[in-house]
Amino acid sequence: MASLPPLVEPAAELTKDEVARYSRHLIIPDVGVDGQKRLKNAKVLVVGAGGLGSPALLYLAAAGVGTLGVVDFDVVDESNLQRQVIHGQSDVGKSKAQSAKESVAEINPFVTVNLHETPLDSSNALDIFRDYDLILDGTDNFATRYLVNDAAVLLGKPYVWGSIFRFEGQVSVFWEDAPNGQGLNYRHLYPEPPPPGMVPSCAEGGVLGVLCASIGSIMVTEAIKLICGIGDTLLGRLKVYDALDMEYREVKIRRDPNAAEITELIDYEAFCGTVSDEAHSAAAGHTITAVELKEKIDAGDKFELIDVREPHEWEIVRIPGAKLIPKDKILSGEAFAEIPQDRQTILYCKSGVRSAEALSALHNAGFSNAVHVGGGVTGWAQQVDTTLPTY
Repeated sequence: MASLPPLVEPAAELTKDEVARYSRHLIIPDVGVDGQKRLKNAKVLVVGAGGLGSPALLYLAAAGVGTLGVVDFDVVDESNLQRQVIHGQSDVGKSKAQSAKESVAEINPFVTVNLHETPLDSSNALDIFRDYDLILDGTDNFATRYLVNDAAVLLGKPYVWGSIFRFEGQVSVFWEDAPNGQGLNYRHLYPEPPPPGMVPSCAEGGVLGVLCASIGSIMVTEAIKLICGIGDTLLGRLKVYDALDMEYREVKIRRDPNAAEITELIDYEAFCGTVSDEAHSAAAGHTITAVELKEKIDAGDKFELIDVREPHEWEIVRIPGAKLIPKDKILSGEAFAEIPQDRQTILYCKSGVRSAEALSALHNAGFSNAVHVGGGVTGWAQQVDTTLPTY
């Protein structure tokens, strides 16, 4: 496929200091002065200053992208530091967006950084995206991915998408209005989100920290190619990286002729669903807090406490007195014989999402008085026993 035309017009000039800073770019024929001027004039929005946003922002800044936008309303947590390299120990508790801005200033003082410290949703996405040439999406939830896609389609903007989980990463370029007539969007790859609870998040399944650098650097490479109009972009191609096997493979993405036309932004939380309708229904009126669980324990109540997480999570932290039965064994019915019926069953997971799904299965199997712990073992560690670690 031939190169796409440059996304950005070149700036008027490079200063003496900029020539010195970007000299290694300037002597690459495919980039040169013209390409560096385009980078200087570019406005790139990065959605999320987390695992993928961290290396992306650092390398976009180092490359000389003149204006960077950061969308993030979260604060830095110690568990972020294993992979979110734009933040440091002294940033714990600080706004991620502000921490990212400070790190970018250390990398390149010639870069302007705009902060959007607000949850991205259907009410503000178009307004935030409108002023940027290119979007980089490194978020870890399906609702935001579909929102980013649809907003980019409505505005005719290209965007680079990346995803990471455990040892595997994926990256591609989407641009419905690509000038080569071969435009695609995320819905051609994933027309519908997976069923709620089917795909664990990084917080549930984990991610190899250095994988963020591998995928983040590919995302920035694609951004530079789009801005400068060089090389063959990943538009129409999905690059999949397996870090354990050190293997890259490629999947062709083709337009889905049955894909629904995107005409407006919708309620993406409802579209994707963090938990199923059945889990919502099961949890209604059958949810207790970590503090209420502690009160039951102190009162000597008889119940069966079941941890529905995975064995490697059980090894990190657990609530005393619990029995480990992973969620899938409950959903399949395999575990029903292990659960006593002469006392109440109380389920918990990390945060309450997986235990709500398991609770629905128990209710359907006749364990009508079963409940689950909202907030899970994290809530227990934060509200009951603060000596325990969180993850």
